[in-house]
Order: sequence, then C-alpha cells, then structure tokens
Amino acid sequence: MVKVNQIRHFVDRNVERQLVREYLQKETERAGFGGLHFERAFDNQAICTKVTLQAERVGMVIGRRGKIINELQRRIKTDFNLENPKLQVEEILDPALNAQVMASKLASALERGWYFRRAGHSSVLNVMEAGAKGCLVIIAGKLTGSRHRTEKFTKGHIKYCGETAIQHMDIGQSTAVVKLGTIGCTVALMKPGTKLPHEVDITSRIDAGLGPYMPPLMAGTEIDVDAEVVEESLSEEEAEVEMEAINNLQEEQAAVAEDVEEEISEEESVVVEEESNDAAEEVEEAPADESTDEEVVE
Repeated sequence: MVKVNQIRHFVDRNVERQLVREYLQKETERAGFGGLHFERAFDNQAICTKVTLQAERVGMVIGRRGKIINELQRRIKTDFNLENPKLQVEEILDPALNAQVMASKLASALERGWYFRRAGHSSVLNVMEAGAKGCLVIIAGKLTGSRHRTEKFTKGHIKYCGETAIQHMDIGQSTAVVKLGTIGCTVALMKPGTKLPHEVDITSRIDAGLGPYMPPLMAGTEIDVDAEVVEESLSEEEAEVEMEAINNLQEEQAAVAEDVEEEISEEESVVVEEESNDAAEEVEEAPADESTDEEVVE
C-alpha cells in the first residue's frame, strides 16, 4: 500500500471541496446561494462528508419531491472525489446578514444596469438596517470608462486583518459581467452581537452574586461577625444631612492635622535654639582654656 503524503492529502481535499463549492454556487445561484459547510461525520457506522448548503429559497434547491437535490447529490458523488457525501439544505433566516447573498444581489443589480454608486450605497444601507455592526462593499472593474478603478463603501465598525477579522467578519464575493467588462463585487460585514476584545461589560455586585461592599476597617477596631449588613436607600434630605456630616468631619480632621503640624514646628524651633545656645557657650569656653594652658607652659 502506497503511503500518501499528509500535506498532499489535505491540499487535494481542499481543492476538491472548492470545486464542489463552485459547482453548487453555479447551480443554485437563482435560489440565493449563501455558503457551503463541510463536516466529517459517521452515518450508520461509516464515515461520510456532510455538505450543508445555505440558501435563501430552499424550495428551489429541493425541487418537486426532492428531484433537484437528489440530482445534485448524485452529481457530487459521481463527479467529485468526496468520501460518501450527504447533501443537506439549510434556510437563511436573514439574507441581509449573509455576505454571499448580498454580494450576489449587488452583482445582479450591476448587470441589470444600476449605477455602481447607487448599488453600493443601497447594499450598505440594507446591511446596516438589518442590524450589522459594520459593512464594507468593494466594487472593482471598468465602472464608467475603459480604465480599471476600485470604489469602496463603508459604514460602522470594520476589521481588516488579524484574528479578529477572521473570527467576526463574514466575506462574500461575486462577479458581474456587463458590457464594459467584468466587475468584481466583495461584501464584508460584521454580524450583530459580535463582542470584540476591547469591549468589556461591567456588572454590579448583586448581579454577579456577591455580597454588599464593606469598606476596610480602621486600625484598632473590632470586627463584629454576627452583625448583619443592611443596605438602605436614603432620601434627598437624609443624603444632604449625611454629606454635611462628612464635610464637617473632614474639616475637623484638617484642623487637627494643622494643629499637630504647628506643634511639631514649634518643638523643632525650640530644639534648634537650644542647640545654637549650646554651641555658643562652647565657643566662649574655648579661649579661656587656651590662656590657662599658656600660663602653665611659661
């Protein structure tokens, strides 16, 4: 048995899935193709590949008595190298919040003759009215003349790169073929309810299930464990009385601090005067001692 390289195996599998995606997008474009999701699972103790197709109009994908979806599953099983594929259809609840659906609608509007600015602003407006946090529309190609140009329409909060953009941005792409040439349409949107890393919710202690806040005790005070802590709401008059009492207490504390500082400064001044007097007395006694020494020497 020939051992298959793991890297080659993953590359071939992803290429095959991309081919399936392009085929289903082409076949279900009128039904509002909104994306494709692959998942490996077990079906009757056998490994299978679940292919979930998102569509705006599910009835057009299923067909009468399941005729269309059965034909699509048969073509996937015979034409593509997927391991026991199982095709499923999922309805899109809000098409305005699906980037692929909006990109397809934008391309269809351009093919029907809409001016590109009108189509771009209309797409952004529809996405934002649906509740998205941000939307980016890019239209690139020969829009008005023979030269290629790119137009961008943005609104709201958008992430362009990084892990945040990969997780929270939904990107869809489509192509419009008009008389001047091919126009590429890209729609990127951030869905409602997305929580970004810098968004922090602060909850109260009661909502978090914690007890009431107890301020730290002063040194020398005893803790009464049996005492019950009761929170009461004060009226405006009681609040004013409490604020006046707090202000009076602060003024008294400030006055006591000033008195203590004055006493300390007076004591320091007295100590300095005593030290200066002692130094002066020592200086006066020093010449008398020197004269006595000279007399003894003679």
